[in-house]
Amino acid sequence: MFRLAHISDVHLGPLPDVTYRELASKRITGYVNWHRNRASRLNVGALGAIVADMLASVPDHIAVTGDLMNLALEVEIELAREWLASLGEPNSVSVVPGNHDAYVPGALKKACIAWRPWTAGETGWAKANEHGFPYIRVRDKVAIIGVSSARASAPFLATGSFSAEQAGRLGRILDRAGDEGLFRVIMIHHPPVRGAAPSHKRLYGIGTFQDTLRRHGAELVLHGHTHLPTLYWIGGRGSLVPVVGVAAGGESHGVEKPLAQYNLLEISGQAGDWTVELVRHGLTGQTSGVAQLSREPLVPPGVSRTAGNVKA
Repeated sequence: MFRLAHISDVHLGPLPDVTYRELASKRITGYVNWHRNRASRLNVGALGAIVADMLASVPDHIAVTGDLMNLALEVEIELAREWLASLGEPNSVSVVPGNHDAYVPGALKKACIAWRPWTAGETGWAKANEHGFPYIRVRDKVAIIGVSSARASAPFLATGSFSAEQAGRLGRILDRAGDEGLFRVIMIHHPPVRGAAPSHKRLYGIGTFQDTLRRHGAELVLHGHTHLPTLYWIGGRGSLVPVVGVAAGGESHGVEKPLAQYNLLEISGQAGDWTVELVRHGLTGQTSGVAQLSREPLVPPGVSRTAGNVKA
């Protein structure tokens, strides 16, 4: 059995000092939002408890699906790099960026350079773009595939993008991984499902992403962004593919969103006969510890029981 941990949207804090020059951009809206909302809801205590429990479960690999930062300041990029290093060796941790990691033009490039040890994939599979995506890392019988939906967007928007160019490269990776009998996990920040996020936070290119899965197949998609523990199903090549979201890793108050969580995906079997158990772990109260919240097999709706909603 391969145990894959999934954590997302940690929004590392506290926010460092910001200069007036740095605020002369979209960052001013994020700065205000941090002090009005995120500072009281996201804290290192909650995140520390989640990470400690996650590491104690001794996963075979850790998937981080973006939004490590808040304003994508250079100090935050280094803080995120140090946090990634605290999770384990780079070959045991994979990351993709989120919209907060690309908060302003130029930030994504800097972040991807700093985080390269955690995105360095196998050579010879498909040419990556300038930021290193898509990439593939083969661990045991599992192919961990990183896709970037991050982009700088206008103030008050948190949209993402999945381009046809990235889709073509992803398709080649999926074909080869499928031919080699690997369990294919795609990591992406924004949910590639219509209606999963409000319009100002949506992913552009959902149809392109879903068409790629229908043509080439995959076994699992992991995402963040919504700060919600969700499960959807979208069409793959001859089967439905589970799309799993996770609550924010540092949520400490849970008024509008659940308290901090992480997921464990327990993957067993072989090509054509895979089984996956989704185990959600999270805070049970503001002053409580981390506990197992639920366990369920990822079985397509209508097969043995309804595990989620089919959305196309």
